[in-house]
Amino acid sequence: MGSIIRIPKPVYILSAATVAGQHEKNGPLGEYFDIIGDKDDTFGCDTWEKTESEMQRLALSRALNYAALRDTDLEAILAGDLLNQCAGSCYGLVSFDAPFLGLFGACSTAAEALLLSALLCSAHINRCAAVSSSHNASAERQFRYPLEYGGQRAPTAQWTVTGAGAFILTSIQDDLIKSSYSKGAVPTISEVLIGKSLDAGIKDANNMGAAMAPAAADTLLRYFKESSLLPSDFDMILTGDLGFEGSNILCDLTAAKGLDISSVHCDGGLIIYDRTGQDKHAGGSGCGCSAVVLAAQVLRAIRTGQITNMLFVGTGALMNPTVIQQGGTIPGIAHLVRITSDPTS
Repeated sequence: MGSIIRIPKPVYILSAATVAGQHEKNGPLGEYFDIIGDKDDTFGCDTWEKTESEMQRLALSRALNYAALRDTDLEAILAGDLLNQCAGSCYGLVSFDAPFLGLFGACSTAAEALLLSALLCSAHINRCAAVSSSHNASAERQFRYPLEYGGQRAPTAQWTVTGAGAFILTSIQDDLIKSSYSKGAVPTISEVLIGKSLDAGIKDANNMGAAMAPAAADTLLRYFKESSLLPSDFDMILTGDLGFEGSNILCDLTAAKGLDISSVHCDGGLIIYDRTGQDKHAGGSGCGCSAVVLAAQVLRAIRTGQITNMLFVGTGALMNPTVIQQGGTIPGIAHLVRITSDPTS
């Protein structure tokens, strides 16, 4: 069935850093991002794919700087993106002198990377990095249409976030002393729950929220049944990135099973943009969306004591353009990471 995995020793999120584009800068969280792109979001590169790689390089470099570490201090880098063969990660992080694991979990990649990093740090290694990214222009031409096509977006469509997030995880408590980032409470990963791939029969690539919401509901229902906890035990349940459509479906699905999460639920795709003022339809999406929301705003709230206990549920639509063109459906996935304040901080 898949059970909650309790992390046997403390795994700290030592630092985190974000890179974001102009649309993201102009949204409600714009002031929290570490690095903002130039006016055309190319980051000095001549293709969108190179741009996404550069965003990952910048994010990891900044996170290492915050942690007062070098790349050689890392025992693993776990990274992923939306491009074929995880090209954004493979090319962007090739200059870092550390073992590399490429991941694909669609928009759940940040949660998947954190989950696996926590398991590695709790049992086998001391430090690792979790990185994920997306770029609106590179993702749109791979999964839907190039921007130049000018296709009309459906009301249920989400806007792929131009963003990259990098997290440094450690099981060495002494690392906290050196880090300029981890002053105050220290975000600590205490539990994880691996998601199950679920297919709700959705075929519309412009309604990924509907494809992902059943998987998010399944993961949360499994977690609360096994843990015997209640949504009210948490300051926040952060999903990413269900957007407007998927968030409503998730709350309906869990409520139908007697689990009301509405009072503590928050979705990265809903809060990264001003949904009306920026005309982003159903909200944000992409590997970079939940990564930058978590790193820029939510972990900051943990460090300042505003949040002490939360669930991060990264959601992904495991779609492939070729399969969709052949009339296939879109399976969804949702991985859960419980993040608390370190009780010793």
